[in-house]
Amino acid sequence: MNILDLGDVKLNYTDEGDPNGAPIVFANSLGTDYRLWDKIIPLLPPGLRIIRWDKRGHGLSSCPDAPYSMGALISDAERLLDHLKVKDCVFVGLSIGGMIAQGLAVKRLDLIRAMVVSNSAAKIGTRAMWQERIDAIKAGGIEVLADAVMERWFGRAFRKTDEMAAWRNMLTCTPAQGYMGCSAAISHTDFFTTTAALSLPSLFIAGDEDGATPPDLMRETADLVKGSRFQLIRGVGHLPCVEKPDEYCEILNAFLKEIGHV
Repeated sequence: MNILDLGDVKLNYTDEGDPNGAPIVFANSLGTDYRLWDKIIPLLPPGLRIIRWDKRGHGLSSCPDAPYSMGALISDAERLLDHLKVKDCVFVGLSIGGMIAQGLAVKRLDLIRAMVVSNSAAKIGTRAMWQERIDAIKAGGIEVLADAVMERWFGRAFRKTDEMAAWRNMLTCTPAQGYMGCSAAISHTDFFTTTAALSLPSLFIAGDEDGATPPDLMRETADLVKGSRFQLIRGVGHLPCVEKPDEYCEILNAFLKEIGHV
């Protein structure tokens, strides 16, 4: 466990693998901590420097009062990578993590040589939709949303497994202020114009049963980035790295090889 004190927030992060290796950075989704990536870490090519962190309001990072801005979340990632002296990483972001990837690539292209946007988009949902969720949490806590979130997160087959209970628990243990804060950040984010200006190597990964960022929404964002690649994983929802880590890593590792990052 490592804690970086940035003054306004303390970030829990891990820096593993070869300290001199090519860096790969993982940003997790709303309602999860950096354990989201546990299944794929052993499947990555050897020799990489692997960095993960809990965004503000999640996991073991500190939890400022809501709301948060997407700019603050992007700045957190930027300051973490500057602290770790990371340049030219491959940045893998899922859901809100994919929004952070897009925003950071626009702001600091020196930090990112390629991005993987997983189960995310340039714009997710509407302000009214996110406000409804925030209001529901204020009234009854995250528990009131948990069943609906599980249906969006996971495909039908995975929802029948015992493992799903652990992910439901991770969601409901997320601090309400953290979940509401990041929900507010998503609600005010529209990256269509800025993402369309990007030209770095980009991979977009979607799940065909994703109820949060459906494949058509992801294709719309992928089409904004010149030369991007789009991959669909079947039989999974919003968290394909959990449901089918082998297939997810097969796609990711092929991309890393293609761009010469391994």
